[in-house]
Amino acid sequence: MLRVRLVFWYMLWCLRFGARPWRYFQLNAPWFSDSKRIFSKLEMDGLISPKWRLAQEPLRPDSRPSSWPVFLKPEWGQNARGILIAEDQQSFDHTRRRFLSSKLPYLFQEAATGAREFEIFYIRNGATGDNPAVFSVTETLNSSNLCWPVNGILNPHTNYTTLARLTTSDERRLWQHLEELPAFRIARIGLRTDSIEDMLEGKFQIIEINLFVPLPLHLLDEAVPLQERRRFIRTSMRKLAQSTKTLPLDQPRKNIFWPMLLLSCRIR
Repeated sequence: MLRVRLVFWYMLWCLRFGARPWRYFQLNAPWFSDSKRIFSKLEMDGLISPKWRLAQEPLRPDSRPSSWPVFLKPEWGQNARGILIAEDQQSFDHTRRRFLSSKLPYLFQEAATGAREFEIFYIRNGATGDNPAVFSVTETLNSSNLCWPVNGILNPHTNYTTLARLTTSDERRLWQHLEELPAFRIARIGLRTDSIEDMLEGKFQIIEINLFVPLPLHLLDEAVPLQERRRFIRTSMRKLAQSTKTLPLDQPRKNIFWPMLLLSCRIR
């Protein structure tokens, strides 16, 4: 129902502002791989500063990770679908054989060392693009006893809590780091760090960049009152419609929706 509400309010605001809602899929089109027809995790990796980047490589028959554990994942995916963890070469080899027979390209990524996991959702200001019009930080928690859980909205042990105590100054500090990434119009950045202060100082590792219909995980925090979540949906979709309105009409159009939809169905 959350996605239904998001789409409803986005369409409503687009109608009010005279924006073309189907252009939503062009918001991050510059980073859509023309050759692979996906938002490639490997290509995205090259856009991340080395200080935040986790080593990841395409999965090959002779792959031998240099450290453990590693996460094996589709080169594109959402909500942690298709991700498995290997803690030694034996489990890696077993999982690799299965994934190499898949039609989907897979990769493996080293594990981040930070003790805490956060998701940062933002929508850039459509008029200027130099600051966020919507910004929320959510901590990802896991109630299982696993040392290396694969968190995601489909994992029943995963929970989310909003960092309501961040000040405006804290958000500015964090945004200054994120501005070192390309100017994504809408994104959700997953990272791991040891503490909130470390995150604000830029001491973190990026584990994921989600550019295709990223869900603001702030909405999954059940401690946030329902009215506040509904207000967030209305406000954020208003800003998103305004951002869509400012897309240059001469920006090259890419066919994104159908390839990504078909690929998503294959990963399920």
